[in-house]
Amino acid sequence: EKGRKVGFRLFILVNCDSFWLQIELGANWIHGVLGNPMFELAMQHGLVSIINIPKPHKVVAATEDGKQVPFQVLQEIYEAYVCFLRRCEEYFLCQYLPPPDIHSVGEHIRLEVDLYLNGVECEKEKRVRQLIFECLLKRETCITGCHSMDEIDLLELGSYTELQGGNIVLPSGYSSILKPLCEHLPAENVRLSCPVRKIHWKRKGAARRQAAAGVPVSASDTILEEDEDDDDGNESDDSDRTVTEVPIGGEQQAKETEPGAAGSTVADSLAHVLKHSTANVVVECDNGTIYEADHVICTLPLGVLKEQGETIFAPALPQYKMDSIESLLFGTVDKIFLEYDRPFLNAAISEIMLLWEQADPAESSATDALDAEQRLKEQWFKKIYSFSKVSDTLLLGWISGREAEYMETLSHETVAERCTEILRQFLKDPFVPKPKRCVCTSWKRQPFSRGSYTAIAVGASQDDIDNIAQPLYSSPHQSKPSVLFAGEHTHANFYSTVHGAYLSGRTAAQILLTPDSPQEIVMESDSSDLSSWIQGIALD
Repeated sequence: EKGRKVGFRLFILVNCDSFWLQIELGANWIHGVLGNPMFELAMQHGLVSIINIPKPHKVVAATEDGKQVPFQVLQEIYEAYVCFLRRCEEYFLCQYLPPPDIHSVGEHIRLEVDLYLNGVECEKEKRVRQLIFECLLKRETCITGCHSMDEIDLLELGSYTELQGGNIVLPSGYSSILKPLCEHLPAENVRLSCPVRKIHWKRKGAARRQAAAGVPVSASDTILEEDEDDDDGNESDDSDRTVTEVPIGGEQQAKETEPGAAGSTVADSLAHVLKHSTANVVVECDNGTIYEADHVICTLPLGVLKEQGETIFAPALPQYKMDSIESLLFGTVDKIFLEYDRPFLNAAISEIMLLWEQADPAESSATDALDAEQRLKEQWFKKIYSFSKVSDTLLLGWISGREAEYMETLSHETVAERCTEILRQFLKDPFVPKPKRCVCTSWKRQPFSRGSYTAIAVGASQDDIDNIAQPLYSSPHQSKPSVLFAGEHTHANFYSTVHGAYLSGRTAAQILLTPDSPQEIVMESDSSDLSSWIQGIALD
């Protein structure tokens, strides 16, 4: 584990209404109930409150001048928007094609919106409805994980499978599900604060092919190569060893010195291990520790693969994998938490939608090349589409895309001041207090995430997800792969979700645990275990 705790996307505690409240910096919801292994785990360990009665959710939409939109209008536009979105999803399931020159979800929804608004005669009413549609599209970027819905491939939107049952919030926080998952792991089998620097995996003839193609090959990349006279590479399948830890200089964590320098124990030990190792994979960590393994399951996020995919593997990943890594989108979605000393929002209101006035499209496109960066600095906050109540004294705002990345460069104090101005403006209340605390996530700047979650960009497809998930073999005759891949970005139907990450990891483990020779497997499960029938609906 690269971080100091199991589960990188963690939580913090804030004191709300005289009690401590756990707020999630990462995943918020269990998406769906039926067939969701995360919901099953939560139920099995008593993490779901079956008597919890959800509070009424009253949403208010306000314009920049503080005027509230009638709820009937808001409901009308929301229902129309849902219909437009469902039509976009249908292209994946049906044979018919979208209109010519329409390739993205954003383009298709705007086409539908224009047709819808043509039936509204009053310009003022039309403008209000347009603002609501724009607000809902901003919300969709946070759900999907992108800067703009113009980035999302129209034909692939329906590839995401939505499980039935709605979104579930765990009273003790999503992070509470980590405890039952980890309780059966021996403490000595978990390594914390141990980022991986390089994964050396054998591939017969890889270095020779790279050299023949004129690609530079380092000495360490060639050391793990098998000789042509070697066996077929199956030795590891019969080995009793799964992982061997190779401490440097007798210590688990050794200080790394300059490669090639006098007394460079880390570099020398690595070279020695790579030269003499019989393992399929050698993993080199930042702290100098080296692990030899028969098999490795790589769960690096897509954002990290985009940044380090060409350098963290030796030999390099196959080109088809790198192309798919590049094709998929790994967007940034950040949260803004505002904590107050006292409640100030009407007790009946649970969320306020912000209907920002948009710049004139013609004017915006004409000056795009000149002041896009300046507009981002001046108007980044207009990507915040709403503030919702977590509790009476804690508000949550969402922001996505380039605006989220820019926000990550600002101090929390600056963000808090801007959010206070926004709330005073839209609530038409100059006495809205400043928050006593502001907490903002920064998933793009985090070196171990480099973004939030995966989306299928225009021109990409489920095939790219399958390509990334494809395991790597050390030789054509190897029965079990050397390197397997897991994570939300490797599940073709449940990408961007925790249950997608969980299922992909379970699939990778099952590949390694399955006997080489076919045998009858009898599975015992009670009726409450819904994951048994998941096996039959192509989730892997």
